[in-house]
Amino acid sequence: MTQHRDLRFVTLLGSLRQGSVNGALTRALPTLAPADVSIEHLGSVGDFPHYDADLQAEGFPEQVTAMGEAILAADAVIIVMPEYNYSVPGVLKNALDWLSRLPQTPFAGKPVAIQSASPGALGGARAQYHLRQVLVFLDAHVLNKPEIMIGQAGTKLDVESGTITDETTRNFVTAQLEALAAIVRKRN
Repeated sequence: MTQHRDLRFVTLLGSLRQGSVNGALTRALPTLAPADVSIEHLGSVGDFPHYDADLQAEGFPEQVTAMGEAILAADAVIIVMPEYNYSVPGVLKNALDWLSRLPQTPFAGKPVAIQSASPGALGGARAQYHLRQVLVFLDAHVLNKPEIMIGQAGTKLDVESGTITDETTRNFVTAQLEALAAIVRKRN
């Protein structure tokens, strides 16, 4: 029987709001992960300055290099985000712009899962498709299925406790985490 090492996933949250359903989703993930997978939250994308090539020329901000190193060290990344105006939140796009310019691009070849939650019916689907375009440029290996797009999230997530209250949604999220772990194991 093959012995597997424990895996370490990190989450990148594309929301700054305290009462975010996506923040609740992020907090729920460690309890749904396979037994040999730990999930840790990266720092806030709100700590990054607006991307500016002149600022980059002075040196990468510490927050950027720390997050890049944490992504490089992780086995996989889970990006959790809301949808803003049919697209990716600006703070998340800004963080990805910074991270893409690090000398060792942290997303290159990295397995990535995407999750979104929204009060609307589509659950952030349009934002996910825009994010996939960005991740192609970053050379990330995005998990295609199962997709996690939680519509009417206020009825399925408890923001205060950081839990998924809907069993079907919990099962879908668990299945995605298991699929991501399987992809990582297959690569190793």
